Amino acid sequence: MPKRPLYHQDGTAALSASPDSRPQPDTPTPLLGGLTPAQFMRRYWQKRPLLIRGAVPDVEPPLSRDALFALAASDDAESRLVSQVRGRWRLDHGPFDSDALPSIKRRDWTLLVQGVDLHDDRARALLDRFRFVPDARLDDLMISYATDGGGVGPHFDSYDVFLLQVKGKRRWRISAQRDLTLKPGLPLKVLQHFEPEQEWVLEPGDMLYLPPHIAHDGVAVGECMTCSIGFRAPSANELIGQFLYYLAERGDVARSEAGARLYRDPHQEAVAHPAALPPALIAELGAILARVRWTERDLTSFLGSYLSEPKSHVVFDAPERPLAEAAFSRRAQLEGVRLDNKTALLYGARTYFVNGEEATLPRRRKWLLELADARRIEGKRFVTLLPDPSMTALLHEWYRAGWVRVGALL
Repeated sequence: MPKRPLYHQDGTAALSASPDSRPQPDTPTPLLGGLTPAQFMRRYWQKRPLLIRGAVPDVEPPLSRDALFALAASDDAESRLVSQVRGRWRLDHGPFDSDALPSIKRRDWTLLVQGVDLHDDRARALLDRFRFVPDARLDDLMISYATDGGGVGPHFDSYDVFLLQVKGKRRWRISAQRDLTLKPGLPLKVLQHFEPEQEWVLEPGDMLYLPPHIAHDGVAVGECMTCSIGFRAPSANELIGQFLYYLAERGDVARSEAGARLYRDPHQEAVAHPAALPPALIAELGAILARVRWTERDLTSFLGSYLSEPKSHVVFDAPERPLAEAAFSRRAQLEGVRLDNKTALLYGARTYFVNGEEATLPRRRKWLLELADARRIEGKRFVTLLPDPSMTALLHEWYRAGWVRVGALL
């Protein structure tokens, strides 16, 4: 099989960006090896891998090892433990008590903790660096901790991923092979025939971008931590099924009174084979589906609600002693406000979507669009928006629900 070239970029020290600033489409950034986000999206996104040395200079793990282990013990986080015992793969699901994890002196095990950005401000700030991709596609930041030799085996992902080394070293091998057959009978999706084409050792600050279906295998060289920034890639079946359910739930499957009528079969004849499906019932279902109609507004409403819906395990922490609206406003003028790490806020042409709920954009909508894009409103900016009392009232409502916080990220 011909080898797919991997293009290599080196970070440029002169191209600096604030760690908590949103990347601008046409501004070069060391995160992408000196490319602008626009150039990266055109040349590499879903097209070919990219190795970036020094993508995040002087990077530090968002969480220490002990803090990551503590998060893996929580019911609020998704965690997995992958290990090899006498050459056989083993997969366990968390939460893990402190004594449930193997010794850090033992080789060949990996702890994976999903959605760390939901629980830690530094992880959220790191994830924000990748918001040159729409939030509707951005999924989460996962941290992989591994002892020497640890990994999850050669595999492929069905989504884009950035693999940022934040502690220690990891050896990556990749391949653009077409044979993606998996080994049967394993608890993990491990490739049956892995044929590596490229190999590198990544050190802290180095990053590897992989588009979907690029086979890869990462093995820890000593103790290491890797941050994986993953993206949502819903299947057509998922979107179709959820959209039809959405229409049916709203009563819009058939946009007429006939949509609510009961099935009738006054001409049904007696049958000798009662277990056979009636042809008339099959035809009726076909007629119902043929009457299904939708508009672009329906599609926007569905996607915004569906993609902003928190995952089932997410719980918002409302303030124990919430400030009254006036006190909230005074503090916001000094410290600003920001979306809670768990909050998803998207918008369309007419409506916005917050944590799965849809509402009409306010008449004075600029502040809400700014909040959605920046995920914060600075104190000085909040002062200029005070003439709109509906903004303060809505933000205070979100604050009481735990969707908004006062002050900047830690």
